[in-house]
Amino acid sequence: MIDFSVLVLDIERRLRAPLPGPASQLRMAPAPRPGQQAYAEVEDTSLKAGVMVLLYPKAGAAHLVFIRRPATVLHHKNQISFPGGGIEEGEDAVAAALRETREEIGVPEDRIRPLGVLTPLYIPPSNYCIHPVVGAAAESPRFVPRPEEVDEILEVPLAHLRDPGNARRETWTIRGEAVEVPFYAFGPHKIWGATAMVLAEFLDVLEKNE
Repeated sequence: MIDFSVLVLDIERRLRAPLPGPASQLRMAPAPRPGQQAYAEVEDTSLKAGVMVLLYPKAGAAHLVFIRRPATVLHHKNQISFPGGGIEEGEDAVAAALRETREEIGVPEDRIRPLGVLTPLYIPPSNYCIHPVVGAAAESPRFVPRPEEVDEILEVPLAHLRDPGNARRETWTIRGEAVEVPFYAFGPHKIWGATAMVLAEFLDVLEKNE
């Protein structure tokens, strides 16, 4: 059994320290990656999105929630991602991530405590820069997925993601090109791309010695 409240306080404290940044993200980047621009190079021209890295306790263990996008969405069809979406006028990344989490999986804003933010990540194929927000729910949420945006909800134990044996690599053919793809394995699912890059930094925040 974990003391979830102690874990949350530790993560909040760690997020106030300097972040690992791109070095962590690039560890889980496909190679070759489609475009090499960093966020600072495209800040004025990219679209902005907030995504929620949501922690919560379930059956005595900390979990993270992911969603699998349907084939009908414009970007990242059938891929596994964090809840999130575009930052609207008047919002910051935290407000957008909270709103999108409510809209996509039914968790109200007042059930999530924002703990901090991770390093922004630019996604060249969609021209989006995602701003990851880390949040915590004190209890296991009741998820209500929005069918137009969510095909499946994945509840993944944090310990599973921290196990190095679940970080793997394969060679895939993407847009006619052989690409080495790092991913986190969870049952039949493969968490890869931008989601894996954000997750890599989050896991490094947990592991770094202070």
